[in-house]
Amino acid sequence: MARSYDFPPDLLTAQEELHQVAGTLTALLKGLPWSVEPHPGFSDPDIWRPRQRPATDGWPEEDHAEVQRLRDRQRKLTITVVTHPFWATLEGPDRVTARMQLKHAHDAAPAA
Repeated sequence: MARSYDFPPDLLTAQEELHQVAGTLTALLKGLPWSVEPHPGFSDPDIWRPRQRPATDGWPEEDHAEVQRLRDRQRKLTITVVTHPFWATLEGPDRVTARMQLKHAHDAAPAA
């Protein structure tokens, strides 16, 4: 049976927000054009794996700013989670196991 860890509330909150920011960023990026800058597109049919991209006007300025904001927030939250003092209370395999459990702590349904 896997050991259970009593994660501090601020660590749980930071990890949950990190998941939310990553999901929001992924959804935003999926809806944006393939190129950040305007590009005439291209086609490479003569290579072993042909590829092509349509012409694009690039990302709108507000989307570019939102992507930057989300990436900055993601970076700060990652630093918060990775450098949290809680990790100093664990050693070796326990630290690794706890880090893996934290990533899925928000998946667990609250006990009734």
